[in-house]
Amino acid sequence: MAIPDYARANFETLMKAAKAGDLALMECTEVASGETRYVLCAVGRDNGDNVMTPFGHLAPGNPYETYIPPA
Repeated sequence: MAIPDYARANFETLMKAAKAGDLALMECTEVASGETRYVLCAVGRDNGDNVMTPFGHLAPGNPYETYIPPA
């Protein structure tokens, strides 16, 4: 299975943010469920303001029970 271009580009952006020390973990509310999620974000700047770009949330519980890697 090939990784789509959008996912590869987002991963590269995330890696650049990590190398620059521009990552944050934010507590957010998921719109669809109303559940609390802990979201990994890149931190950017816009005219002196911080801009948070969400990339995904951390898996609650045991991620080995949630995700199956490719065979």
